[in-house]
Amino acid sequence: MELYQPRFMPEDVIIMNGLKHNELPETQQNGKQPPPDPPPDSKDATAKTHSKRGLFVGAIIALLIIGGLLLGFLPRMKQSRSTATDTGQLAIPSVSVVSATPGTNHDGLVLPAEVKPWLEASIFARANGYLKNWDADIGAHVKAGQQLAIIETPDLDQQLEQARAQLALAQANLHLAEVTDNRWKELLKTSSVSEQAAAEKAAARETAVASVEAERANMRRLQELVSFQRVVAPFAGTVTIRAVDVGDLIVAGSGGKEMFHLAQADRLRVYIRVPQPGALGIVPGQPATLSIPELKDRPFPAKVVTTSESISTTSRTLLVQLEVDNSQHRILPYSFGEVRFDGNTGNSALTLPSNTLLFRAEGLQVALVNSNGTVELRKVQIGRDFGQSVEIEGGITPADRVITNPYDSLVSGSKVQIVEPVSSVASK
Repeated sequence: MELYQPRFMPEDVIIMNGLKHNELPETQQNGKQPPPDPPPDSKDATAKTHSKRGLFVGAIIALLIIGGLLLGFLPRMKQSRSTATDTGQLAIPSVSVVSATPGTNHDGLVLPAEVKPWLEASIFARANGYLKNWDADIGAHVKAGQQLAIIETPDLDQQLEQARAQLALAQANLHLAEVTDNRWKELLKTSSVSEQAAAEKAAARETAVASVEAERANMRRLQELVSFQRVVAPFAGTVTIRAVDVGDLIVAGSGGKEMFHLAQADRLRVYIRVPQPGALGIVPGQPATLSIPELKDRPFPAKVVTTSESISTTSRTLLVQLEVDNSQHRILPYSFGEVRFDGNTGNSALTLPSNTLLFRAEGLQVALVNSNGTVELRKVQIGRDFGQSVEIEGGITPADRVITNPYDSLVSGSKVQIVEPVSSVASK
């Protein structure tokens, strides 16, 4: 019996293991055996490994993305916050402050002084006329009674001559009145005249006597005026002014022109004004020292002579007079100087720089900064002005912080920030 064997044609497709014949693996087509399939557990492990790697890579990518975002946003946020902070700081003005310091009183009280001669006089004419000649020029040292000038007085000379004639007439009338009175007294004894007539003659005699005295007094007055033709020095001193020349019209009295000015500078009067806080420390006899700017190397001893014993209502100071010996004439009268009192003559006042003052309608003020940075305007009273600094007699304490160079629009309640000085920063 012949077995049936199926015939496979090349074009027939036989599915083996899910593949067509012409789709067999290359190894089988080449006569080689395919590699064996991995076991099921190995496939799961491989899948898990690939899954972990994917998650790791995804996490890294996510972290990189988040880091990039953070690196991009954080500087912007920081810059934004810094800008907001800077804007807020710029909105608050910056100021520098100082504190009041006690005045340097270890050198004593130093005050400006006005130096004047011990005696001085402005010499005016006492008689009208014309200047005939002057005998003393400026700088001349004259003695008391020494002639300074001569005045021609023609009108006055004529008045004196007239007064002499009037006196002679009055004396003649007196002689006649005396003779008449004596004669009528004799007639009255014999009752030749009435008593009334005799009394009238006696009264006429007394009138004549008074007239003579009046004329004599007038003549003496004119003689005194004529004696003022000679202009003389009232005391020994130095001529500091000669304001007339030969031929000038001279008018008598203080309403006329000053002829000479005389000063006695062997001793000097020095006047100072002591502020009220130090006034009680000044007493007569107190020693002091006078300094002249041109003679800084040589101070001159001085002594308090007297005080006005009252405070001036305009300057709130005490006027003090001192005496200085100037026998060598080293100090020129009317000079400017400084008087220094040794020791403590009063409580030293606080001082502030001049650029801390505010000139407002309410008066002098300063701007203070509180601990919370708030401005407070406070009224102050100043004493002596030293130029770059001034004395503060009331209104602040050494603990107050005072703004320097305050701007005009500064008001109480404003917020400010204090800028530390460069010097103090460098010291740190």
